[in-house]
Amino acid sequence: MNTEAFGQWMQIPVVGAPLAGGASTPELAAAVSEAGGLGFIAAGYKTADDVAREIAGVRERTRRPFGVNVFFPVRLPIDQAAIDEYTTELAPEADRYGVPCGDARWSDDGWDAKLELVARERPAVASFTFGCPDGSTVARLRGRGIAVWCTVTTPPEARIAAASGVDALVVQGSEAGGHQGSFDDTDDAAIGLLTLLQLVRKATDLPLIAAGGIGNGQGIASVLAAGASAAQIGSCLMLTPEAGTSPPHREAFAGDAPTALTRAFSGRRARGIVNRFMRDHDDAAPRAYPQIHYLTAPLRAAARDAGDVDGIHLWAGQAYPLAEVLPAVELVTRWATEASAG
Repeated sequence: MNTEAFGQWMQIPVVGAPLAGGASTPELAAAVSEAGGLGFIAAGYKTADDVAREIAGVRERTRRPFGVNVFFPVRLPIDQAAIDEYTTELAPEADRYGVPCGDARWSDDGWDAKLELVARERPAVASFTFGCPDGSTVARLRGRGIAVWCTVTTPPEARIAAASGVDALVVQGSEAGGHQGSFDDTDDAAIGLLTLLQLVRKATDLPLIAAGGIGNGQGIASVLAAGASAAQIGSCLMLTPEAGTSPPHREAFAGDAPTALTRAFSGRRARGIVNRFMRDHDDAAPRAYPQIHYLTAPLRAAARDAGDVDGIHLWAGQAYPLAEVLPAVELVTRWATEASAG
């Protein structure tokens, strides 16, 4: 896919970021696509059957193109003793919420089943996070008429993805909310979006979708001027009525607390609004994803049910204060107008 070919998927250069964990819904994906952008379903943490139902839900609401995002399964080294120590540290949280911690296990998140589903359902785009499929997998999807995108956070990752034959790169800067989409979860300083766009452009001539800290038309215009073909926006869609954002998460968006990168909730660096759980446990959280995700999942579910904003992950990018309580179609249309004017 070259830059001009983006026109077959998007009338305006706005991508609705896939927001795993509940915020992404068929309603939100369809609304972004109906506005002329490209909406996404987030397959992460769902079964293949659940994703199939969501794809059907999007197609009931729009005939416009949309995408599906899948977590690439990476099994990184872990320190089991550190996980055990963290489990012990979380015992007071289990007492607080009246539920035991979960099983700190590894999972490929249903990789094979979701890959088969995507190949069968043929969305316009399949995007991948945490790694890049090999060349044969990319070729298979492209042979089905599916464009393949890969999230990258460094120039070396961009070169790996380009070599696999992907159509475009989602360039995720450090400002982005939720998990860093890096191939290897390191402690290296994350790179800001504008710098990263320049570095990745030097590494490849593939079309780039900019992600991280973009919350309005001016932000879109800025990344387009920096060489991106489109902007991917997530946090600033989370207050729309179409989003599945939980009530306590929506409540947190009304404040002005800072964001930070943390492993406290999932064992992988992710940006969220700072709250009590993050402050209490970030220093002790080991590098172990998705083991820690499953360990803390029951605690977070109980806190969410209780409406406790201090006990759940509050994924949000640095631009989250720009989020508005407006329909997604209205926001995306306005952003496109602002970007054209600015």
